[in-house]
Amino acid sequence: MKTFIIILSILCLASCAQSQKSNSGNLMVGAEQFERYLSLLLDKKVAVVANHSALVGQTHLVDVLLKKNISVVKVMAPEHGFRGDKSDGANISDGKDAKTGLPVVSIYGKTKKPTKEMLEDVDVVVFDIQDVGVRFFTYISTMHYVMEACAEHGKQFIVLDRPNPNGMIVDGPILDLKFRAFVGMHPIPTLHGLTVGELAKMINGEGWLKNSIKCDLAVIAVKNYTHDMTYEPPVKPSPNLPNQKSIVLYPSLALFEGTMISVGRGTQEPFLQYGHPSFKSDHSFTPVSIPGMSKYPPLEGEECFGKYLGDKTVESGFDLSYLLTAYSEFGDKDNFFKPYFNKLMGNDITMQQVKDGLSEEEIKVSWQEGLTAYKVMRKKYLLYSE
Repeated sequence: MKTFIIILSILCLASCAQSQKSNSGNLMVGAEQFERYLSLLLDKKVAVVANHSALVGQTHLVDVLLKKNISVVKVMAPEHGFRGDKSDGANISDGKDAKTGLPVVSIYGKTKKPTKEMLEDVDVVVFDIQDVGVRFFTYISTMHYVMEACAEHGKQFIVLDRPNPNGMIVDGPILDLKFRAFVGMHPIPTLHGLTVGELAKMINGEGWLKNSIKCDLAVIAVKNYTHDMTYEPPVKPSPNLPNQKSIVLYPSLALFEGTMISVGRGTQEPFLQYGHPSFKSDHSFTPVSIPGMSKYPPLEGEECFGKYLGDKTVESGFDLSYLLTAYSEFGDKDNFFKPYFNKLMGNDITMQQVKDGLSEEEIKVSWQEGLTAYKVMRKKYLLYSE
């Protein structure tokens, strides 16, 4: 009987621990904690860097701030636009928000870094965008440039933090700065294991802004969040990440964007499948132009055969098996990769390792020294336990 009670107790503790890890119902994102940041905005002229994901419950942050008589003077729009309804890579134009009447200034396109003129009538810049924890997701590059502009022009920068749905994983090669681009600006791994607030602290602390200048930074941390917690964003973070499974697969399948393989852009299930017209498979899809999602997608109008993962159980992490399998099955190996692949990987080593026939395990071993050093640095900036 005593043994039975001990076993039952252990099972209950395990169940409770698992429940805690997966329960995000008691989270409070930064934007919901008015008592911690409204005082920083009172009597100030505020610019908001946000998209459709900046929700406070069911209401957009900008609407909430206006209702609370905060002087929001403009919105700065990242990739996909303020309302998150622009296609991937689409040029974002300046304009006026139809709902609020506020001016919307584009910081994706020709101008990625706010200019002195954009900030002349601003005291404080608030950043609130749902990230997915992957180095080549462009919202964190936008954050970098806004931080830099704020530092140069004496403006405070406030991050209203949100959980990272891939925040339990740190994996991938550290970016070689020779391949620094808008899809990778920092010497961090593919899956960096940070929230945007923690990353902002790292950018500041490591002197990664131009000329090592420091930004006047405040981070409103998420309440009741830990990095080992499963978190599903209430809205899709970008038009081509339709659900939680696509967010989990994104770091692995996005590598196909640097190859001849389609990752399903131009369908309703991007990042849940991949294929090419030359493959043999029972699964097929045909990319078409979809306004607000993907305009002129790769292999548009061509029937692609490949693999569908939307009905599979997938693990969080950085999985190279999809890439290695596709490369092995692709006939014209000399033309499998595009130069863009090296920008996504952050180096020119991985491409050669794939061509040389190295296994996933052998490739990942080559990352470990850099990852070990990064994990030590990362600990200095963590706001949440693991």
